[in-house]
Amino acid sequence: MNSSKALHSRLSSSSRAWLSRQYTDPYVKKRLSHPTAYRSRSAFKLIEIDSRSDFLTKPDVRAVVDLGAAPGGWSQVVAGKLGWEEQESRVMKVKGFAYGERGAKLNERYGTWSSPKLEALKGQDKTRKNWKEKEIRNEVEETFDPLNIDDDNAGELPVGRGIIVAVDLLPMNPIHGVLDIQADFLRPETEDLIHQLLSVKGNMEGKTDVILSDMAANSTGNDMHDIESSLEVCESVYDFATRHLRTAESIGRRKGGVLLMKYFTHPHLQEFCRAKLTPNFHDVRVVKPPSSRSDSKESYFLCQGWKGL
Repeated sequence: MNSSKALHSRLSSSSRAWLSRQYTDPYVKKRLSHPTAYRSRSAFKLIEIDSRSDFLTKPDVRAVVDLGAAPGGWSQVVAGKLGWEEQESRVMKVKGFAYGERGAKLNERYGTWSSPKLEALKGQDKTRKNWKEKEIRNEVEETFDPLNIDDDNAGELPVGRGIIVAVDLLPMNPIHGVLDIQADFLRPETEDLIHQLLSVKGNMEGKTDVILSDMAANSTGNDMHDIESSLEVCESVYDFATRHLRTAESIGRRKGGVLLMKYFTHPHLQEFCRAKLTPNFHDVRVVKPPSSRSDSKESYFLCQGWKGL
């Protein structure tokens, strides 16, 4: 018996079933062979949802927040939709000053800012309070235009449009055009950092046009507990959206201001949708993309046209 067969024989029946499913899953094969090399199978869920509703490719979409982003499949899709794919992004330089050793590696790869104040931040781990200093922000704004709307500098460096912020408790390898934060999005200081990263030239109010969440709490096997966890996640994401999502009215488009989040089907979640989502968005749909396995209870609330509270 070779080593692979010996290992297979030691696995539980559920593990063997999972491996068998992975080997035969067409989306797993598609992910491995796709030119973009998506980091997760779930990237195709976002691609399929957007192909039906086209909410990411609207020209007025200039800011996207991806909650629970790791390992980065959805952020990769967004970066591609906003034109950052395979482009060297100035956004990456900014992140380098906030994340210690990872920042040093990014600085080596993409270069560093000449500002003495920003140079002083280099090497500090998870620096956040420095972003609040007005003088540093002013210097950043003089050289950093993530929305790519500075006509005077147009054409100097081909970049995508807009700013993408990805947040997760887990670390995530860099993606061109994406600012990632390893933190709990529920913490006030994390929300403050997200707001400040979004508050750039052309978007000084610090709002986002799209909020994405493919988050789900770890499954326990207890259906009631897992449903309650799903509800808690959805409520937390919705509360975040009430503070950071741009309204349809301010965008000037009825379906502007989009929230897409995963949930697990249950009457409690349907009630949440009726109580919180339907009254506050112009259009709310339940979608289950083809790449979502048929035996999974997951679906997505696609909410378009944020009315504001």
